[in-house]
Amino acid sequence: MAIKSSINPPVFYSSVFLIFCMVFVGAVWPTQAQVIFKSVQLWLEVKTGWLYILGVAIFLIFIIFVMISRFGDIKLGPDHAEPDYSYKSWIAMLFSAGMGIGLMFFGVAEPVMHFLAPPDATPETIQAAKDAMKITFFHWGIHAWAIYAVVALSLAYFSYRHKLPLLPRSALFPLIGDRIYGPIGHIVDTFAVLGTMFGVATSLGFGVLQVNSGLHYLLGLPISTSVQVVLIICITLIATVSVFSGLDKGVKRLSELNLGLAVLLLVFVLAFGPTVALLQAFVQNTGAYLSDIVGKTFNLYAYEQKNDWIGGWTLLYWGWWISWSPFVGTFIARVSRGRTIREFLIGVLFVPSAFTFLWMTVFGNTAIDAIMNHGAAYLADAVSSDVSVALFKFFEHMPASTLLSTIALCLVVTFFVTSSDSGSLVIDNLTSGGDANAPVWQRIFWALLQGLVASVLLIAGGLQALQTVAIASAMPFLLVMMLMCFGLFKALQDDWLKVNSVQSHNTSVQYAKTNVSWEERIDVLLSHPSHEQAQQYLEAVAGPALAKAEKRFVEKNIRAQVLDIEDRVRLIINEDEQHDFVYGLRVRAYTIPNPIEAEIETGDTNYFRVEVFLEHGGQHYDVMGYTEEQLLADVVTQYERYLHYLHLSSSEYLRSES
Repeated sequence: MAIKSSINPPVFYSSVFLIFCMVFVGAVWPTQAQVIFKSVQLWLEVKTGWLYILGVAIFLIFIIFVMISRFGDIKLGPDHAEPDYSYKSWIAMLFSAGMGIGLMFFGVAEPVMHFLAPPDATPETIQAAKDAMKITFFHWGIHAWAIYAVVALSLAYFSYRHKLPLLPRSALFPLIGDRIYGPIGHIVDTFAVLGTMFGVATSLGFGVLQVNSGLHYLLGLPISTSVQVVLIICITLIATVSVFSGLDKGVKRLSELNLGLAVLLLVFVLAFGPTVALLQAFVQNTGAYLSDIVGKTFNLYAYEQKNDWIGGWTLLYWGWWISWSPFVGTFIARVSRGRTIREFLIGVLFVPSAFTFLWMTVFGNTAIDAIMNHGAAYLADAVSSDVSVALFKFFEHMPASTLLSTIALCLVVTFFVTSSDSGSLVIDNLTSGGDANAPVWQRIFWALLQGLVASVLLIAGGLQALQTVAIASAMPFLLVMMLMCFGLFKALQDDWLKVNSVQSHNTSVQYAKTNVSWEERIDVLLSHPSHEQAQQYLEAVAGPALAKAEKRFVEKNIRAQVLDIEDRVRLIINEDEQHDFVYGLRVRAYTIPNPIEAEIETGDTNYFRVEVFLEHGGQHYDVMGYTEEQLLADVVTQYERYLHYLHLSSSEYLRSES
């Protein structure tokens, strides 16, 4: 019996081949691979660092422009689409997939490192503390989420609005058209698979170092490669179990657990730390970040020539966020259908950033305060010697340190499980051509391969080499992301033109002459039709009316057809090289706002509307009760608006060409 699969062979097989080749190189010649990849990364930082800085600035400006512009009203999906997930679940998944694990690693370590060795201040001074928090906010703030948002918005928009596959290649459709289904598209998706695989695998490999440190700190478990490999196997198996649960149960529930544990840890440290000072610092840190954001966004230390610092920090972070953007962007897009672009961007940019700022303030400022004012030199030594143990050393400064370390360890593990699970989900999506219902074994294959890659490289010492090549690979994807911005802007312009022309263009052809009185129309508006009545309207009035329209268009040599399926009927007019014109009618159920006693007693509290659906979604108006002539007049009106859109679109194209 053949095993069911839905793989896209050019992407699947080339990805597997390249992954095994790169793992082989990293495992057999780890030192040489590290030297080569590091030299490439260093060259990119010195010669093209300005392009990283400029590119990230462009992404942030572009995303904010889209958010505050008229484009923000467009939905990620048809006009009638509703969000698939509640705000709580959505934010939790954004947080876990984006950078939740990074907060555990660097919440204490990075502010302390900048405090001990700041680029522009005397170490271990008040000014160094202020600068440390500003730099940390800058690296973990809205710039990182703007990078993710460019990829996520492009994928979600083209997939849910234009019915293209949920793949990076789809973002290039406005630029290369159907060629996205050829070699160019395969290359873009394969590159995204490699970035996701090595990003997740190296994080899994380095992450077990922190888990191992935590278990050593709590239970005395020895720190060794063999223990770390066992930990990788355990985390991978847990992630595999989560794969069976699917996105709605596995990743969603683990993400909500992660957020709950993170909030618990945050509240505890805030309550037992210098609470008032931390709240004051949070407000001041945020204000300082916002006041310096333009200068820091474009700062390259061109006059001071601090290449080592900016290359080891800002450029390293920008490269890391870009290299992770196919993974995080695809996952965010997967869970964001039904939201408006403005709602999406506010959620992606500001909500996780605000939580990150609070987290960094609570942990970072508490750690700096302990070093400055409470003689916690051991914490500075721990950060300088081993970042993986810094968080657990930090808890020695707090009451119930063992309990806090246990919660933190559980949080690190669950973050890695969600990273592995969502990573396998994304890779499976990329290698199956965007099939959201791919067989479970494919996700299990990728989850196990992530664990295998991390284990092999950890044993051979090649994890650092793969981390370096993942960051260096950000440069070509930076250029792809710029093309994404350009293609998305073109598509949004055209989409807004269509929506606006449909909504605002009116002529005298609005109502047909009928014998229906205004009293009869009121009776229709105040009635609560049953499903049978709505279905009967489709069969007796709507279907024949659209059939007449179809016949007329065919007589005019225009390709038209009527599709009649359960609870809906559609007139489709196919246009060469243009969006089809679609006039559909669909039966939709609603709850009666104020049901009468008789309706409550019978349990019949629903009523049904026959609503109009165009090519870009539902129009939220009911035609139930229209006569055949009125319905045909509405079809003509919508078709006229469609022709008006084609006229405006053609005019815009001609102006841009000239």
